[in-house]
Amino acid sequence: MKFSRRSMFKLSAAGLTALAAPQILVRAAQAEVPMSATMPAAFKRFTLGDFEVTVLSDGHRIVPGPQKIFGINKTEEEVSELLESNYLPVDKMQFTFAPTLVNTGDDLVLFDTGNGEGGREGGVGQTLANLKASGYTPEQVTVVVLTHLHGDHIGGLMEAGAPAFPNARYVTGQIEYDFWSSGDRIGTGAENGHKGVVAKVVPLADKISFIGDGETVVSGITGMAAFGHTPGHMIYALESGGRKLVLTADAANHFVLSLQRPGWEVVFDTDKAMAAATRKSVFDMIATDRLAFIGYHMPFPSVGYAEAVGEGYRFIPETYQLDL
Repeated sequence: MKFSRRSMFKLSAAGLTALAAPQILVRAAQAEVPMSATMPAAFKRFTLGDFEVTVLSDGHRIVPGPQKIFGINKTEEEVSELLESNYLPVDKMQFTFAPTLVNTGDDLVLFDTGNGEGGREGGVGQTLANLKASGYTPEQVTVVVLTHLHGDHIGGLMEAGAPAFPNARYVTGQIEYDFWSSGDRIGTGAENGHKGVVAKVVPLADKISFIGDGETVVSGITGMAAFGHTPGHMIYALESGGRKLVLTADAANHFVLSLQRPGWEVVFDTDKAMAAATRKSVFDMIATDRLAFIGYHMPFPSVGYAEAVGEGYRFIPETYQLDL
């Protein structure tokens, strides 16, 4: 028997016709079953040497108009063409958020805190729930590292007006904190970001340690300057038992639009030229050294590799490499 697309759809139509009458009888005999909107707990866990790494989902958000966000120095047609060639819709996109928990044996380190309670009506702000589902409590977190101070990274610092991680100390970059906490942001495009930092981060200032490029959070976790997305944006290198991984935060915000075209400008980047140079530098390193990375906005569970292809990189999702 020879199959073609046309014959396949003819067979499908015939099958539906044959099944229609019995289905009507069955439906008449039983109540309608409502769809379940319940979502499962979402986390991904693996080991890295002596470290245990748990990627937590903060949820996802659907956003219209990718062309208004990525490739803003290109035509909308060019952006749409790249999306279509990667089997992605051109009219909307999904943003995911992936805070990461690292148990070193001595410390429980949380990288970024998600959107927090203010985002829950929109389907995000799920970090605390997924942290608990993964077997930990907020009280067990000893260090909270903030890669940068955008709202989707600091929103979960407070819960019901109190610190969400009451026993933690905090780490962020000095340049980042000085920029966003400064009153100089008032009256500028960064004013809303400043207000968020004043509300969420400044109250914790007496527990914050500031680090710079090449400095250590705890043994095996090192900060690396990756400026451009924000003035003091940092990424973090993890190393344990001879295995390495990089937390790239927002060095790239999309697995296609940022990675395949690292030179394309992104509306969220404070210094667009510097951000593009940083993307190329970071992912050249990851591709050349064949390093695993966790990207905050990569498709959940947000873990993968980058292969140099053409002018950019192809995102290769991790499957079982880190489980062996």
